[in-house]
Amino acid sequence: MTETLTMPTATPTTPRVVERPRGVRRVLYESAYSLSAFPIALVAFIVVVIDLALGLGLAIFIGGILLISVGVMVARGFARFERIRLRGMLGREAPTPRYLCAPAGSGFWRRQLTPLKDAQSWLDVVWALVGLATGTFAFAVTLAWWTATVTGLTYWFWQHWIPEGDESGLADLLGLGEGRTTESLLNLALGVVLLLTLPWAVRLVTVIHASLAWVLLSSRAELQHEVARVEGGRDAARVAEAESMRRLERDIHDGPQQRLVRLTMDLGRAKRQVADDPSRAAATIDEALAQARETVAELRSLSRGIAPPLLVDRGLAAALEEMLAQSVVPVEARIDVPAQLPPHVETAVYFVVAEALTNVAKHSGATSASVSVVDAGSQVEVRVEDDGVGGAHPAKGLGLAGLRQRLTAVDGTLEITSPEGAGTVLVARIPVLAG
Repeated sequence: MTETLTMPTATPTTPRVVERPRGVRRVLYESAYSLSAFPIALVAFIVVVIDLALGLGLAIFIGGILLISVGVMVARGFARFERIRLRGMLGREAPTPRYLCAPAGSGFWRRQLTPLKDAQSWLDVVWALVGLATGTFAFAVTLAWWTATVTGLTYWFWQHWIPEGDESGLADLLGLGEGRTTESLLNLALGVVLLLTLPWAVRLVTVIHASLAWVLLSSRAELQHEVARVEGGRDAARVAEAESMRRLERDIHDGPQQRLVRLTMDLGRAKRQVADDPSRAAATIDEALAQARETVAELRSLSRGIAPPLLVDRGLAAALEEMLAQSVVPVEARIDVPAQLPPHVETAVYFVVAEALTNVAKHSGATSASVSVVDAGSQVEVRVEDDGVGGAHPAKGLGLAGLRQRLTAVDGTLEITSPEGAGTVLVARIPVLAG
């Protein structure tokens, strides 16, 4: 029987906003990050290299494979610690990728060997090896810059404890003169220059080390997040389409189909009555005509749940104006959208307004509503408010759950504020450009 490796599923989430340190605090945090990079990288390098070297040397034995697996897991641990440092000391987004996991109930060997099949695990190993180079560079530059800065700024104080000799000072070598005063002023000037350039120097080496860490340790997490988002949108589109089709089929069966059956029966009865009772046949035909008009009206109503021709022919603004004009609840509208929008955006906006107004008419008990559809740059914002009884929530149905699925399919978001007795505010945001 074939077994498959599984990954923990991840639901796309809104990126967490990380507060980055600023000013002097940022320089201190970046300096601490760079100065600690070397000892941490050195320990990681030694432990992982020794473990992998022993494992490769003993690969012909069972213990060698286990040592390699342990080395990979150790590299994972150091990678996790580096992500914590990136988030905590630099305020950078450093998401943790999903690691390949053995299926639940797997045996000992499967659990031990699964990490060796995971690409991210080997990227962690690469970080443990190459991170020593950038960590050493960051440590050396930061330490040297801080030392030179402090030395230059305090030279005037501690130079009195330096015994005078025949050696020439820096000022003398540069031809600026002799004496302790000249030497102190020169060192003070150098200290000021180094202090002013310290933030940029520390920033440079920190970015080099942190960027390499992010590429190796967190870049795959963003790719995995994007894949999960696309898959979630695709699944949501499928579910929303299936739900729409089932609802349309149910509405057609319960509405127009029943009316057409009755219309057929009325016409058949009128045909039989024409010869014997013309006046009664005329009344039956009048009833049939009424049924036909009601059927047409209901079919038009249902067609708005698919794709109204007006939306295709004249655009979103015209389609929304017609919909608002037919609303049973008085609506105050503000429509400000470009003449041309991607078709999927226009369709999503139309359905948001249609579903929201349907809920207002059927469930809110509102006496008035307002609809705002505006272009917000990279997205279209739809806002529908009413003065009804409130209490709306996607978990209660009312079409809101399906609406959220439809918006997920186009990378949109839905916010609902509906306290009991205080009306409902529905806000949908639909990006104009996917991704």
